[in-house]
Amino acid sequence: MEALRQRDHPEIRAGGYSRIDGTVEFFTRVQALLPDRGVVVDLGAGRGKWQEDPCRWRRTLSDLRGRHRVVVAADIDNAVAGHPAVDARVLLPPEGWLPFEDGSISVVVADWVLEHVGDPDRLAGELRRVLAPGGWICARTPNKWGYVGVGARLVPNQRHVGLLRRLQPDRQSQDVFDVRYRLNTRAALRRTFGDGAWVDCTYPYGPDADYVGASIVARKLVRAWQRVAPAALATTLHVFLQRRPGEPAASPGGAPFADR
Repeated sequence: MEALRQRDHPEIRAGGYSRIDGTVEFFTRVQALLPDRGVVVDLGAGRGKWQEDPCRWRRTLSDLRGRHRVVVAADIDNAVAGHPAVDARVLLPPEGWLPFEDGSISVVVADWVLEHVGDPDRLAGELRRVLAPGGWICARTPNKWGYVGVGARLVPNQRHVGLLRRLQPDRQSQDVFDVRYRLNTRAALRRTFGDGAWVDCTYPYGPDADYVGASIVARKLVRAWQRVAPAALATTLHVFLQRRPGEPAASPGGAPFADR
């Protein structure tokens, strides 16, 4: 696959990533929003799969740690207990609440997570509660009406592992989860986060065509489509939502973990 990427994008030889690399695009903006001090939650962090990325620069951008920051890996999957590149790990309860104090979090990063959310309103309420005023939600997710979103919804969840094994041989079955697509359009985001508490900086993005596998023809067709497709049919959404700075927190800062 790497040889194919280099054939498609000769610039990969200069740094290991293409000019339309979605990970570089997304995490460059995340890094620009990370505070010098504060608590950052990697929501849906899993086992820290990004550490296996062969591209050193993508690994550097995906690493949320800083000298004076506390990074917490949070997930409902037990795999989070083995995440080695964070300061703390939290196994989330199935009820959907986040075990953090009100207003204690500076940034929540959710990379490829929103497509798995079953109750968007509950998640939005919890994120509003735990984020400090001025804090950010940073999320990357497939657009429901992009080719990845449409394809994922046409294939039953129980068949996703087998299909992805053919399209992305490097992807492990433990990194494949059921999808819901209840929070994966601009309209759904506006409905869920449209209560006046948020500044919405979300934008569509057309990354490289890795989801179609090693077919050169398919990859060219996807790139051609992404150049002409309207924003509503974009492949992915880069979601950046800021809790309005003027809205008071439920409690001013404090320890990140709540006893509930």
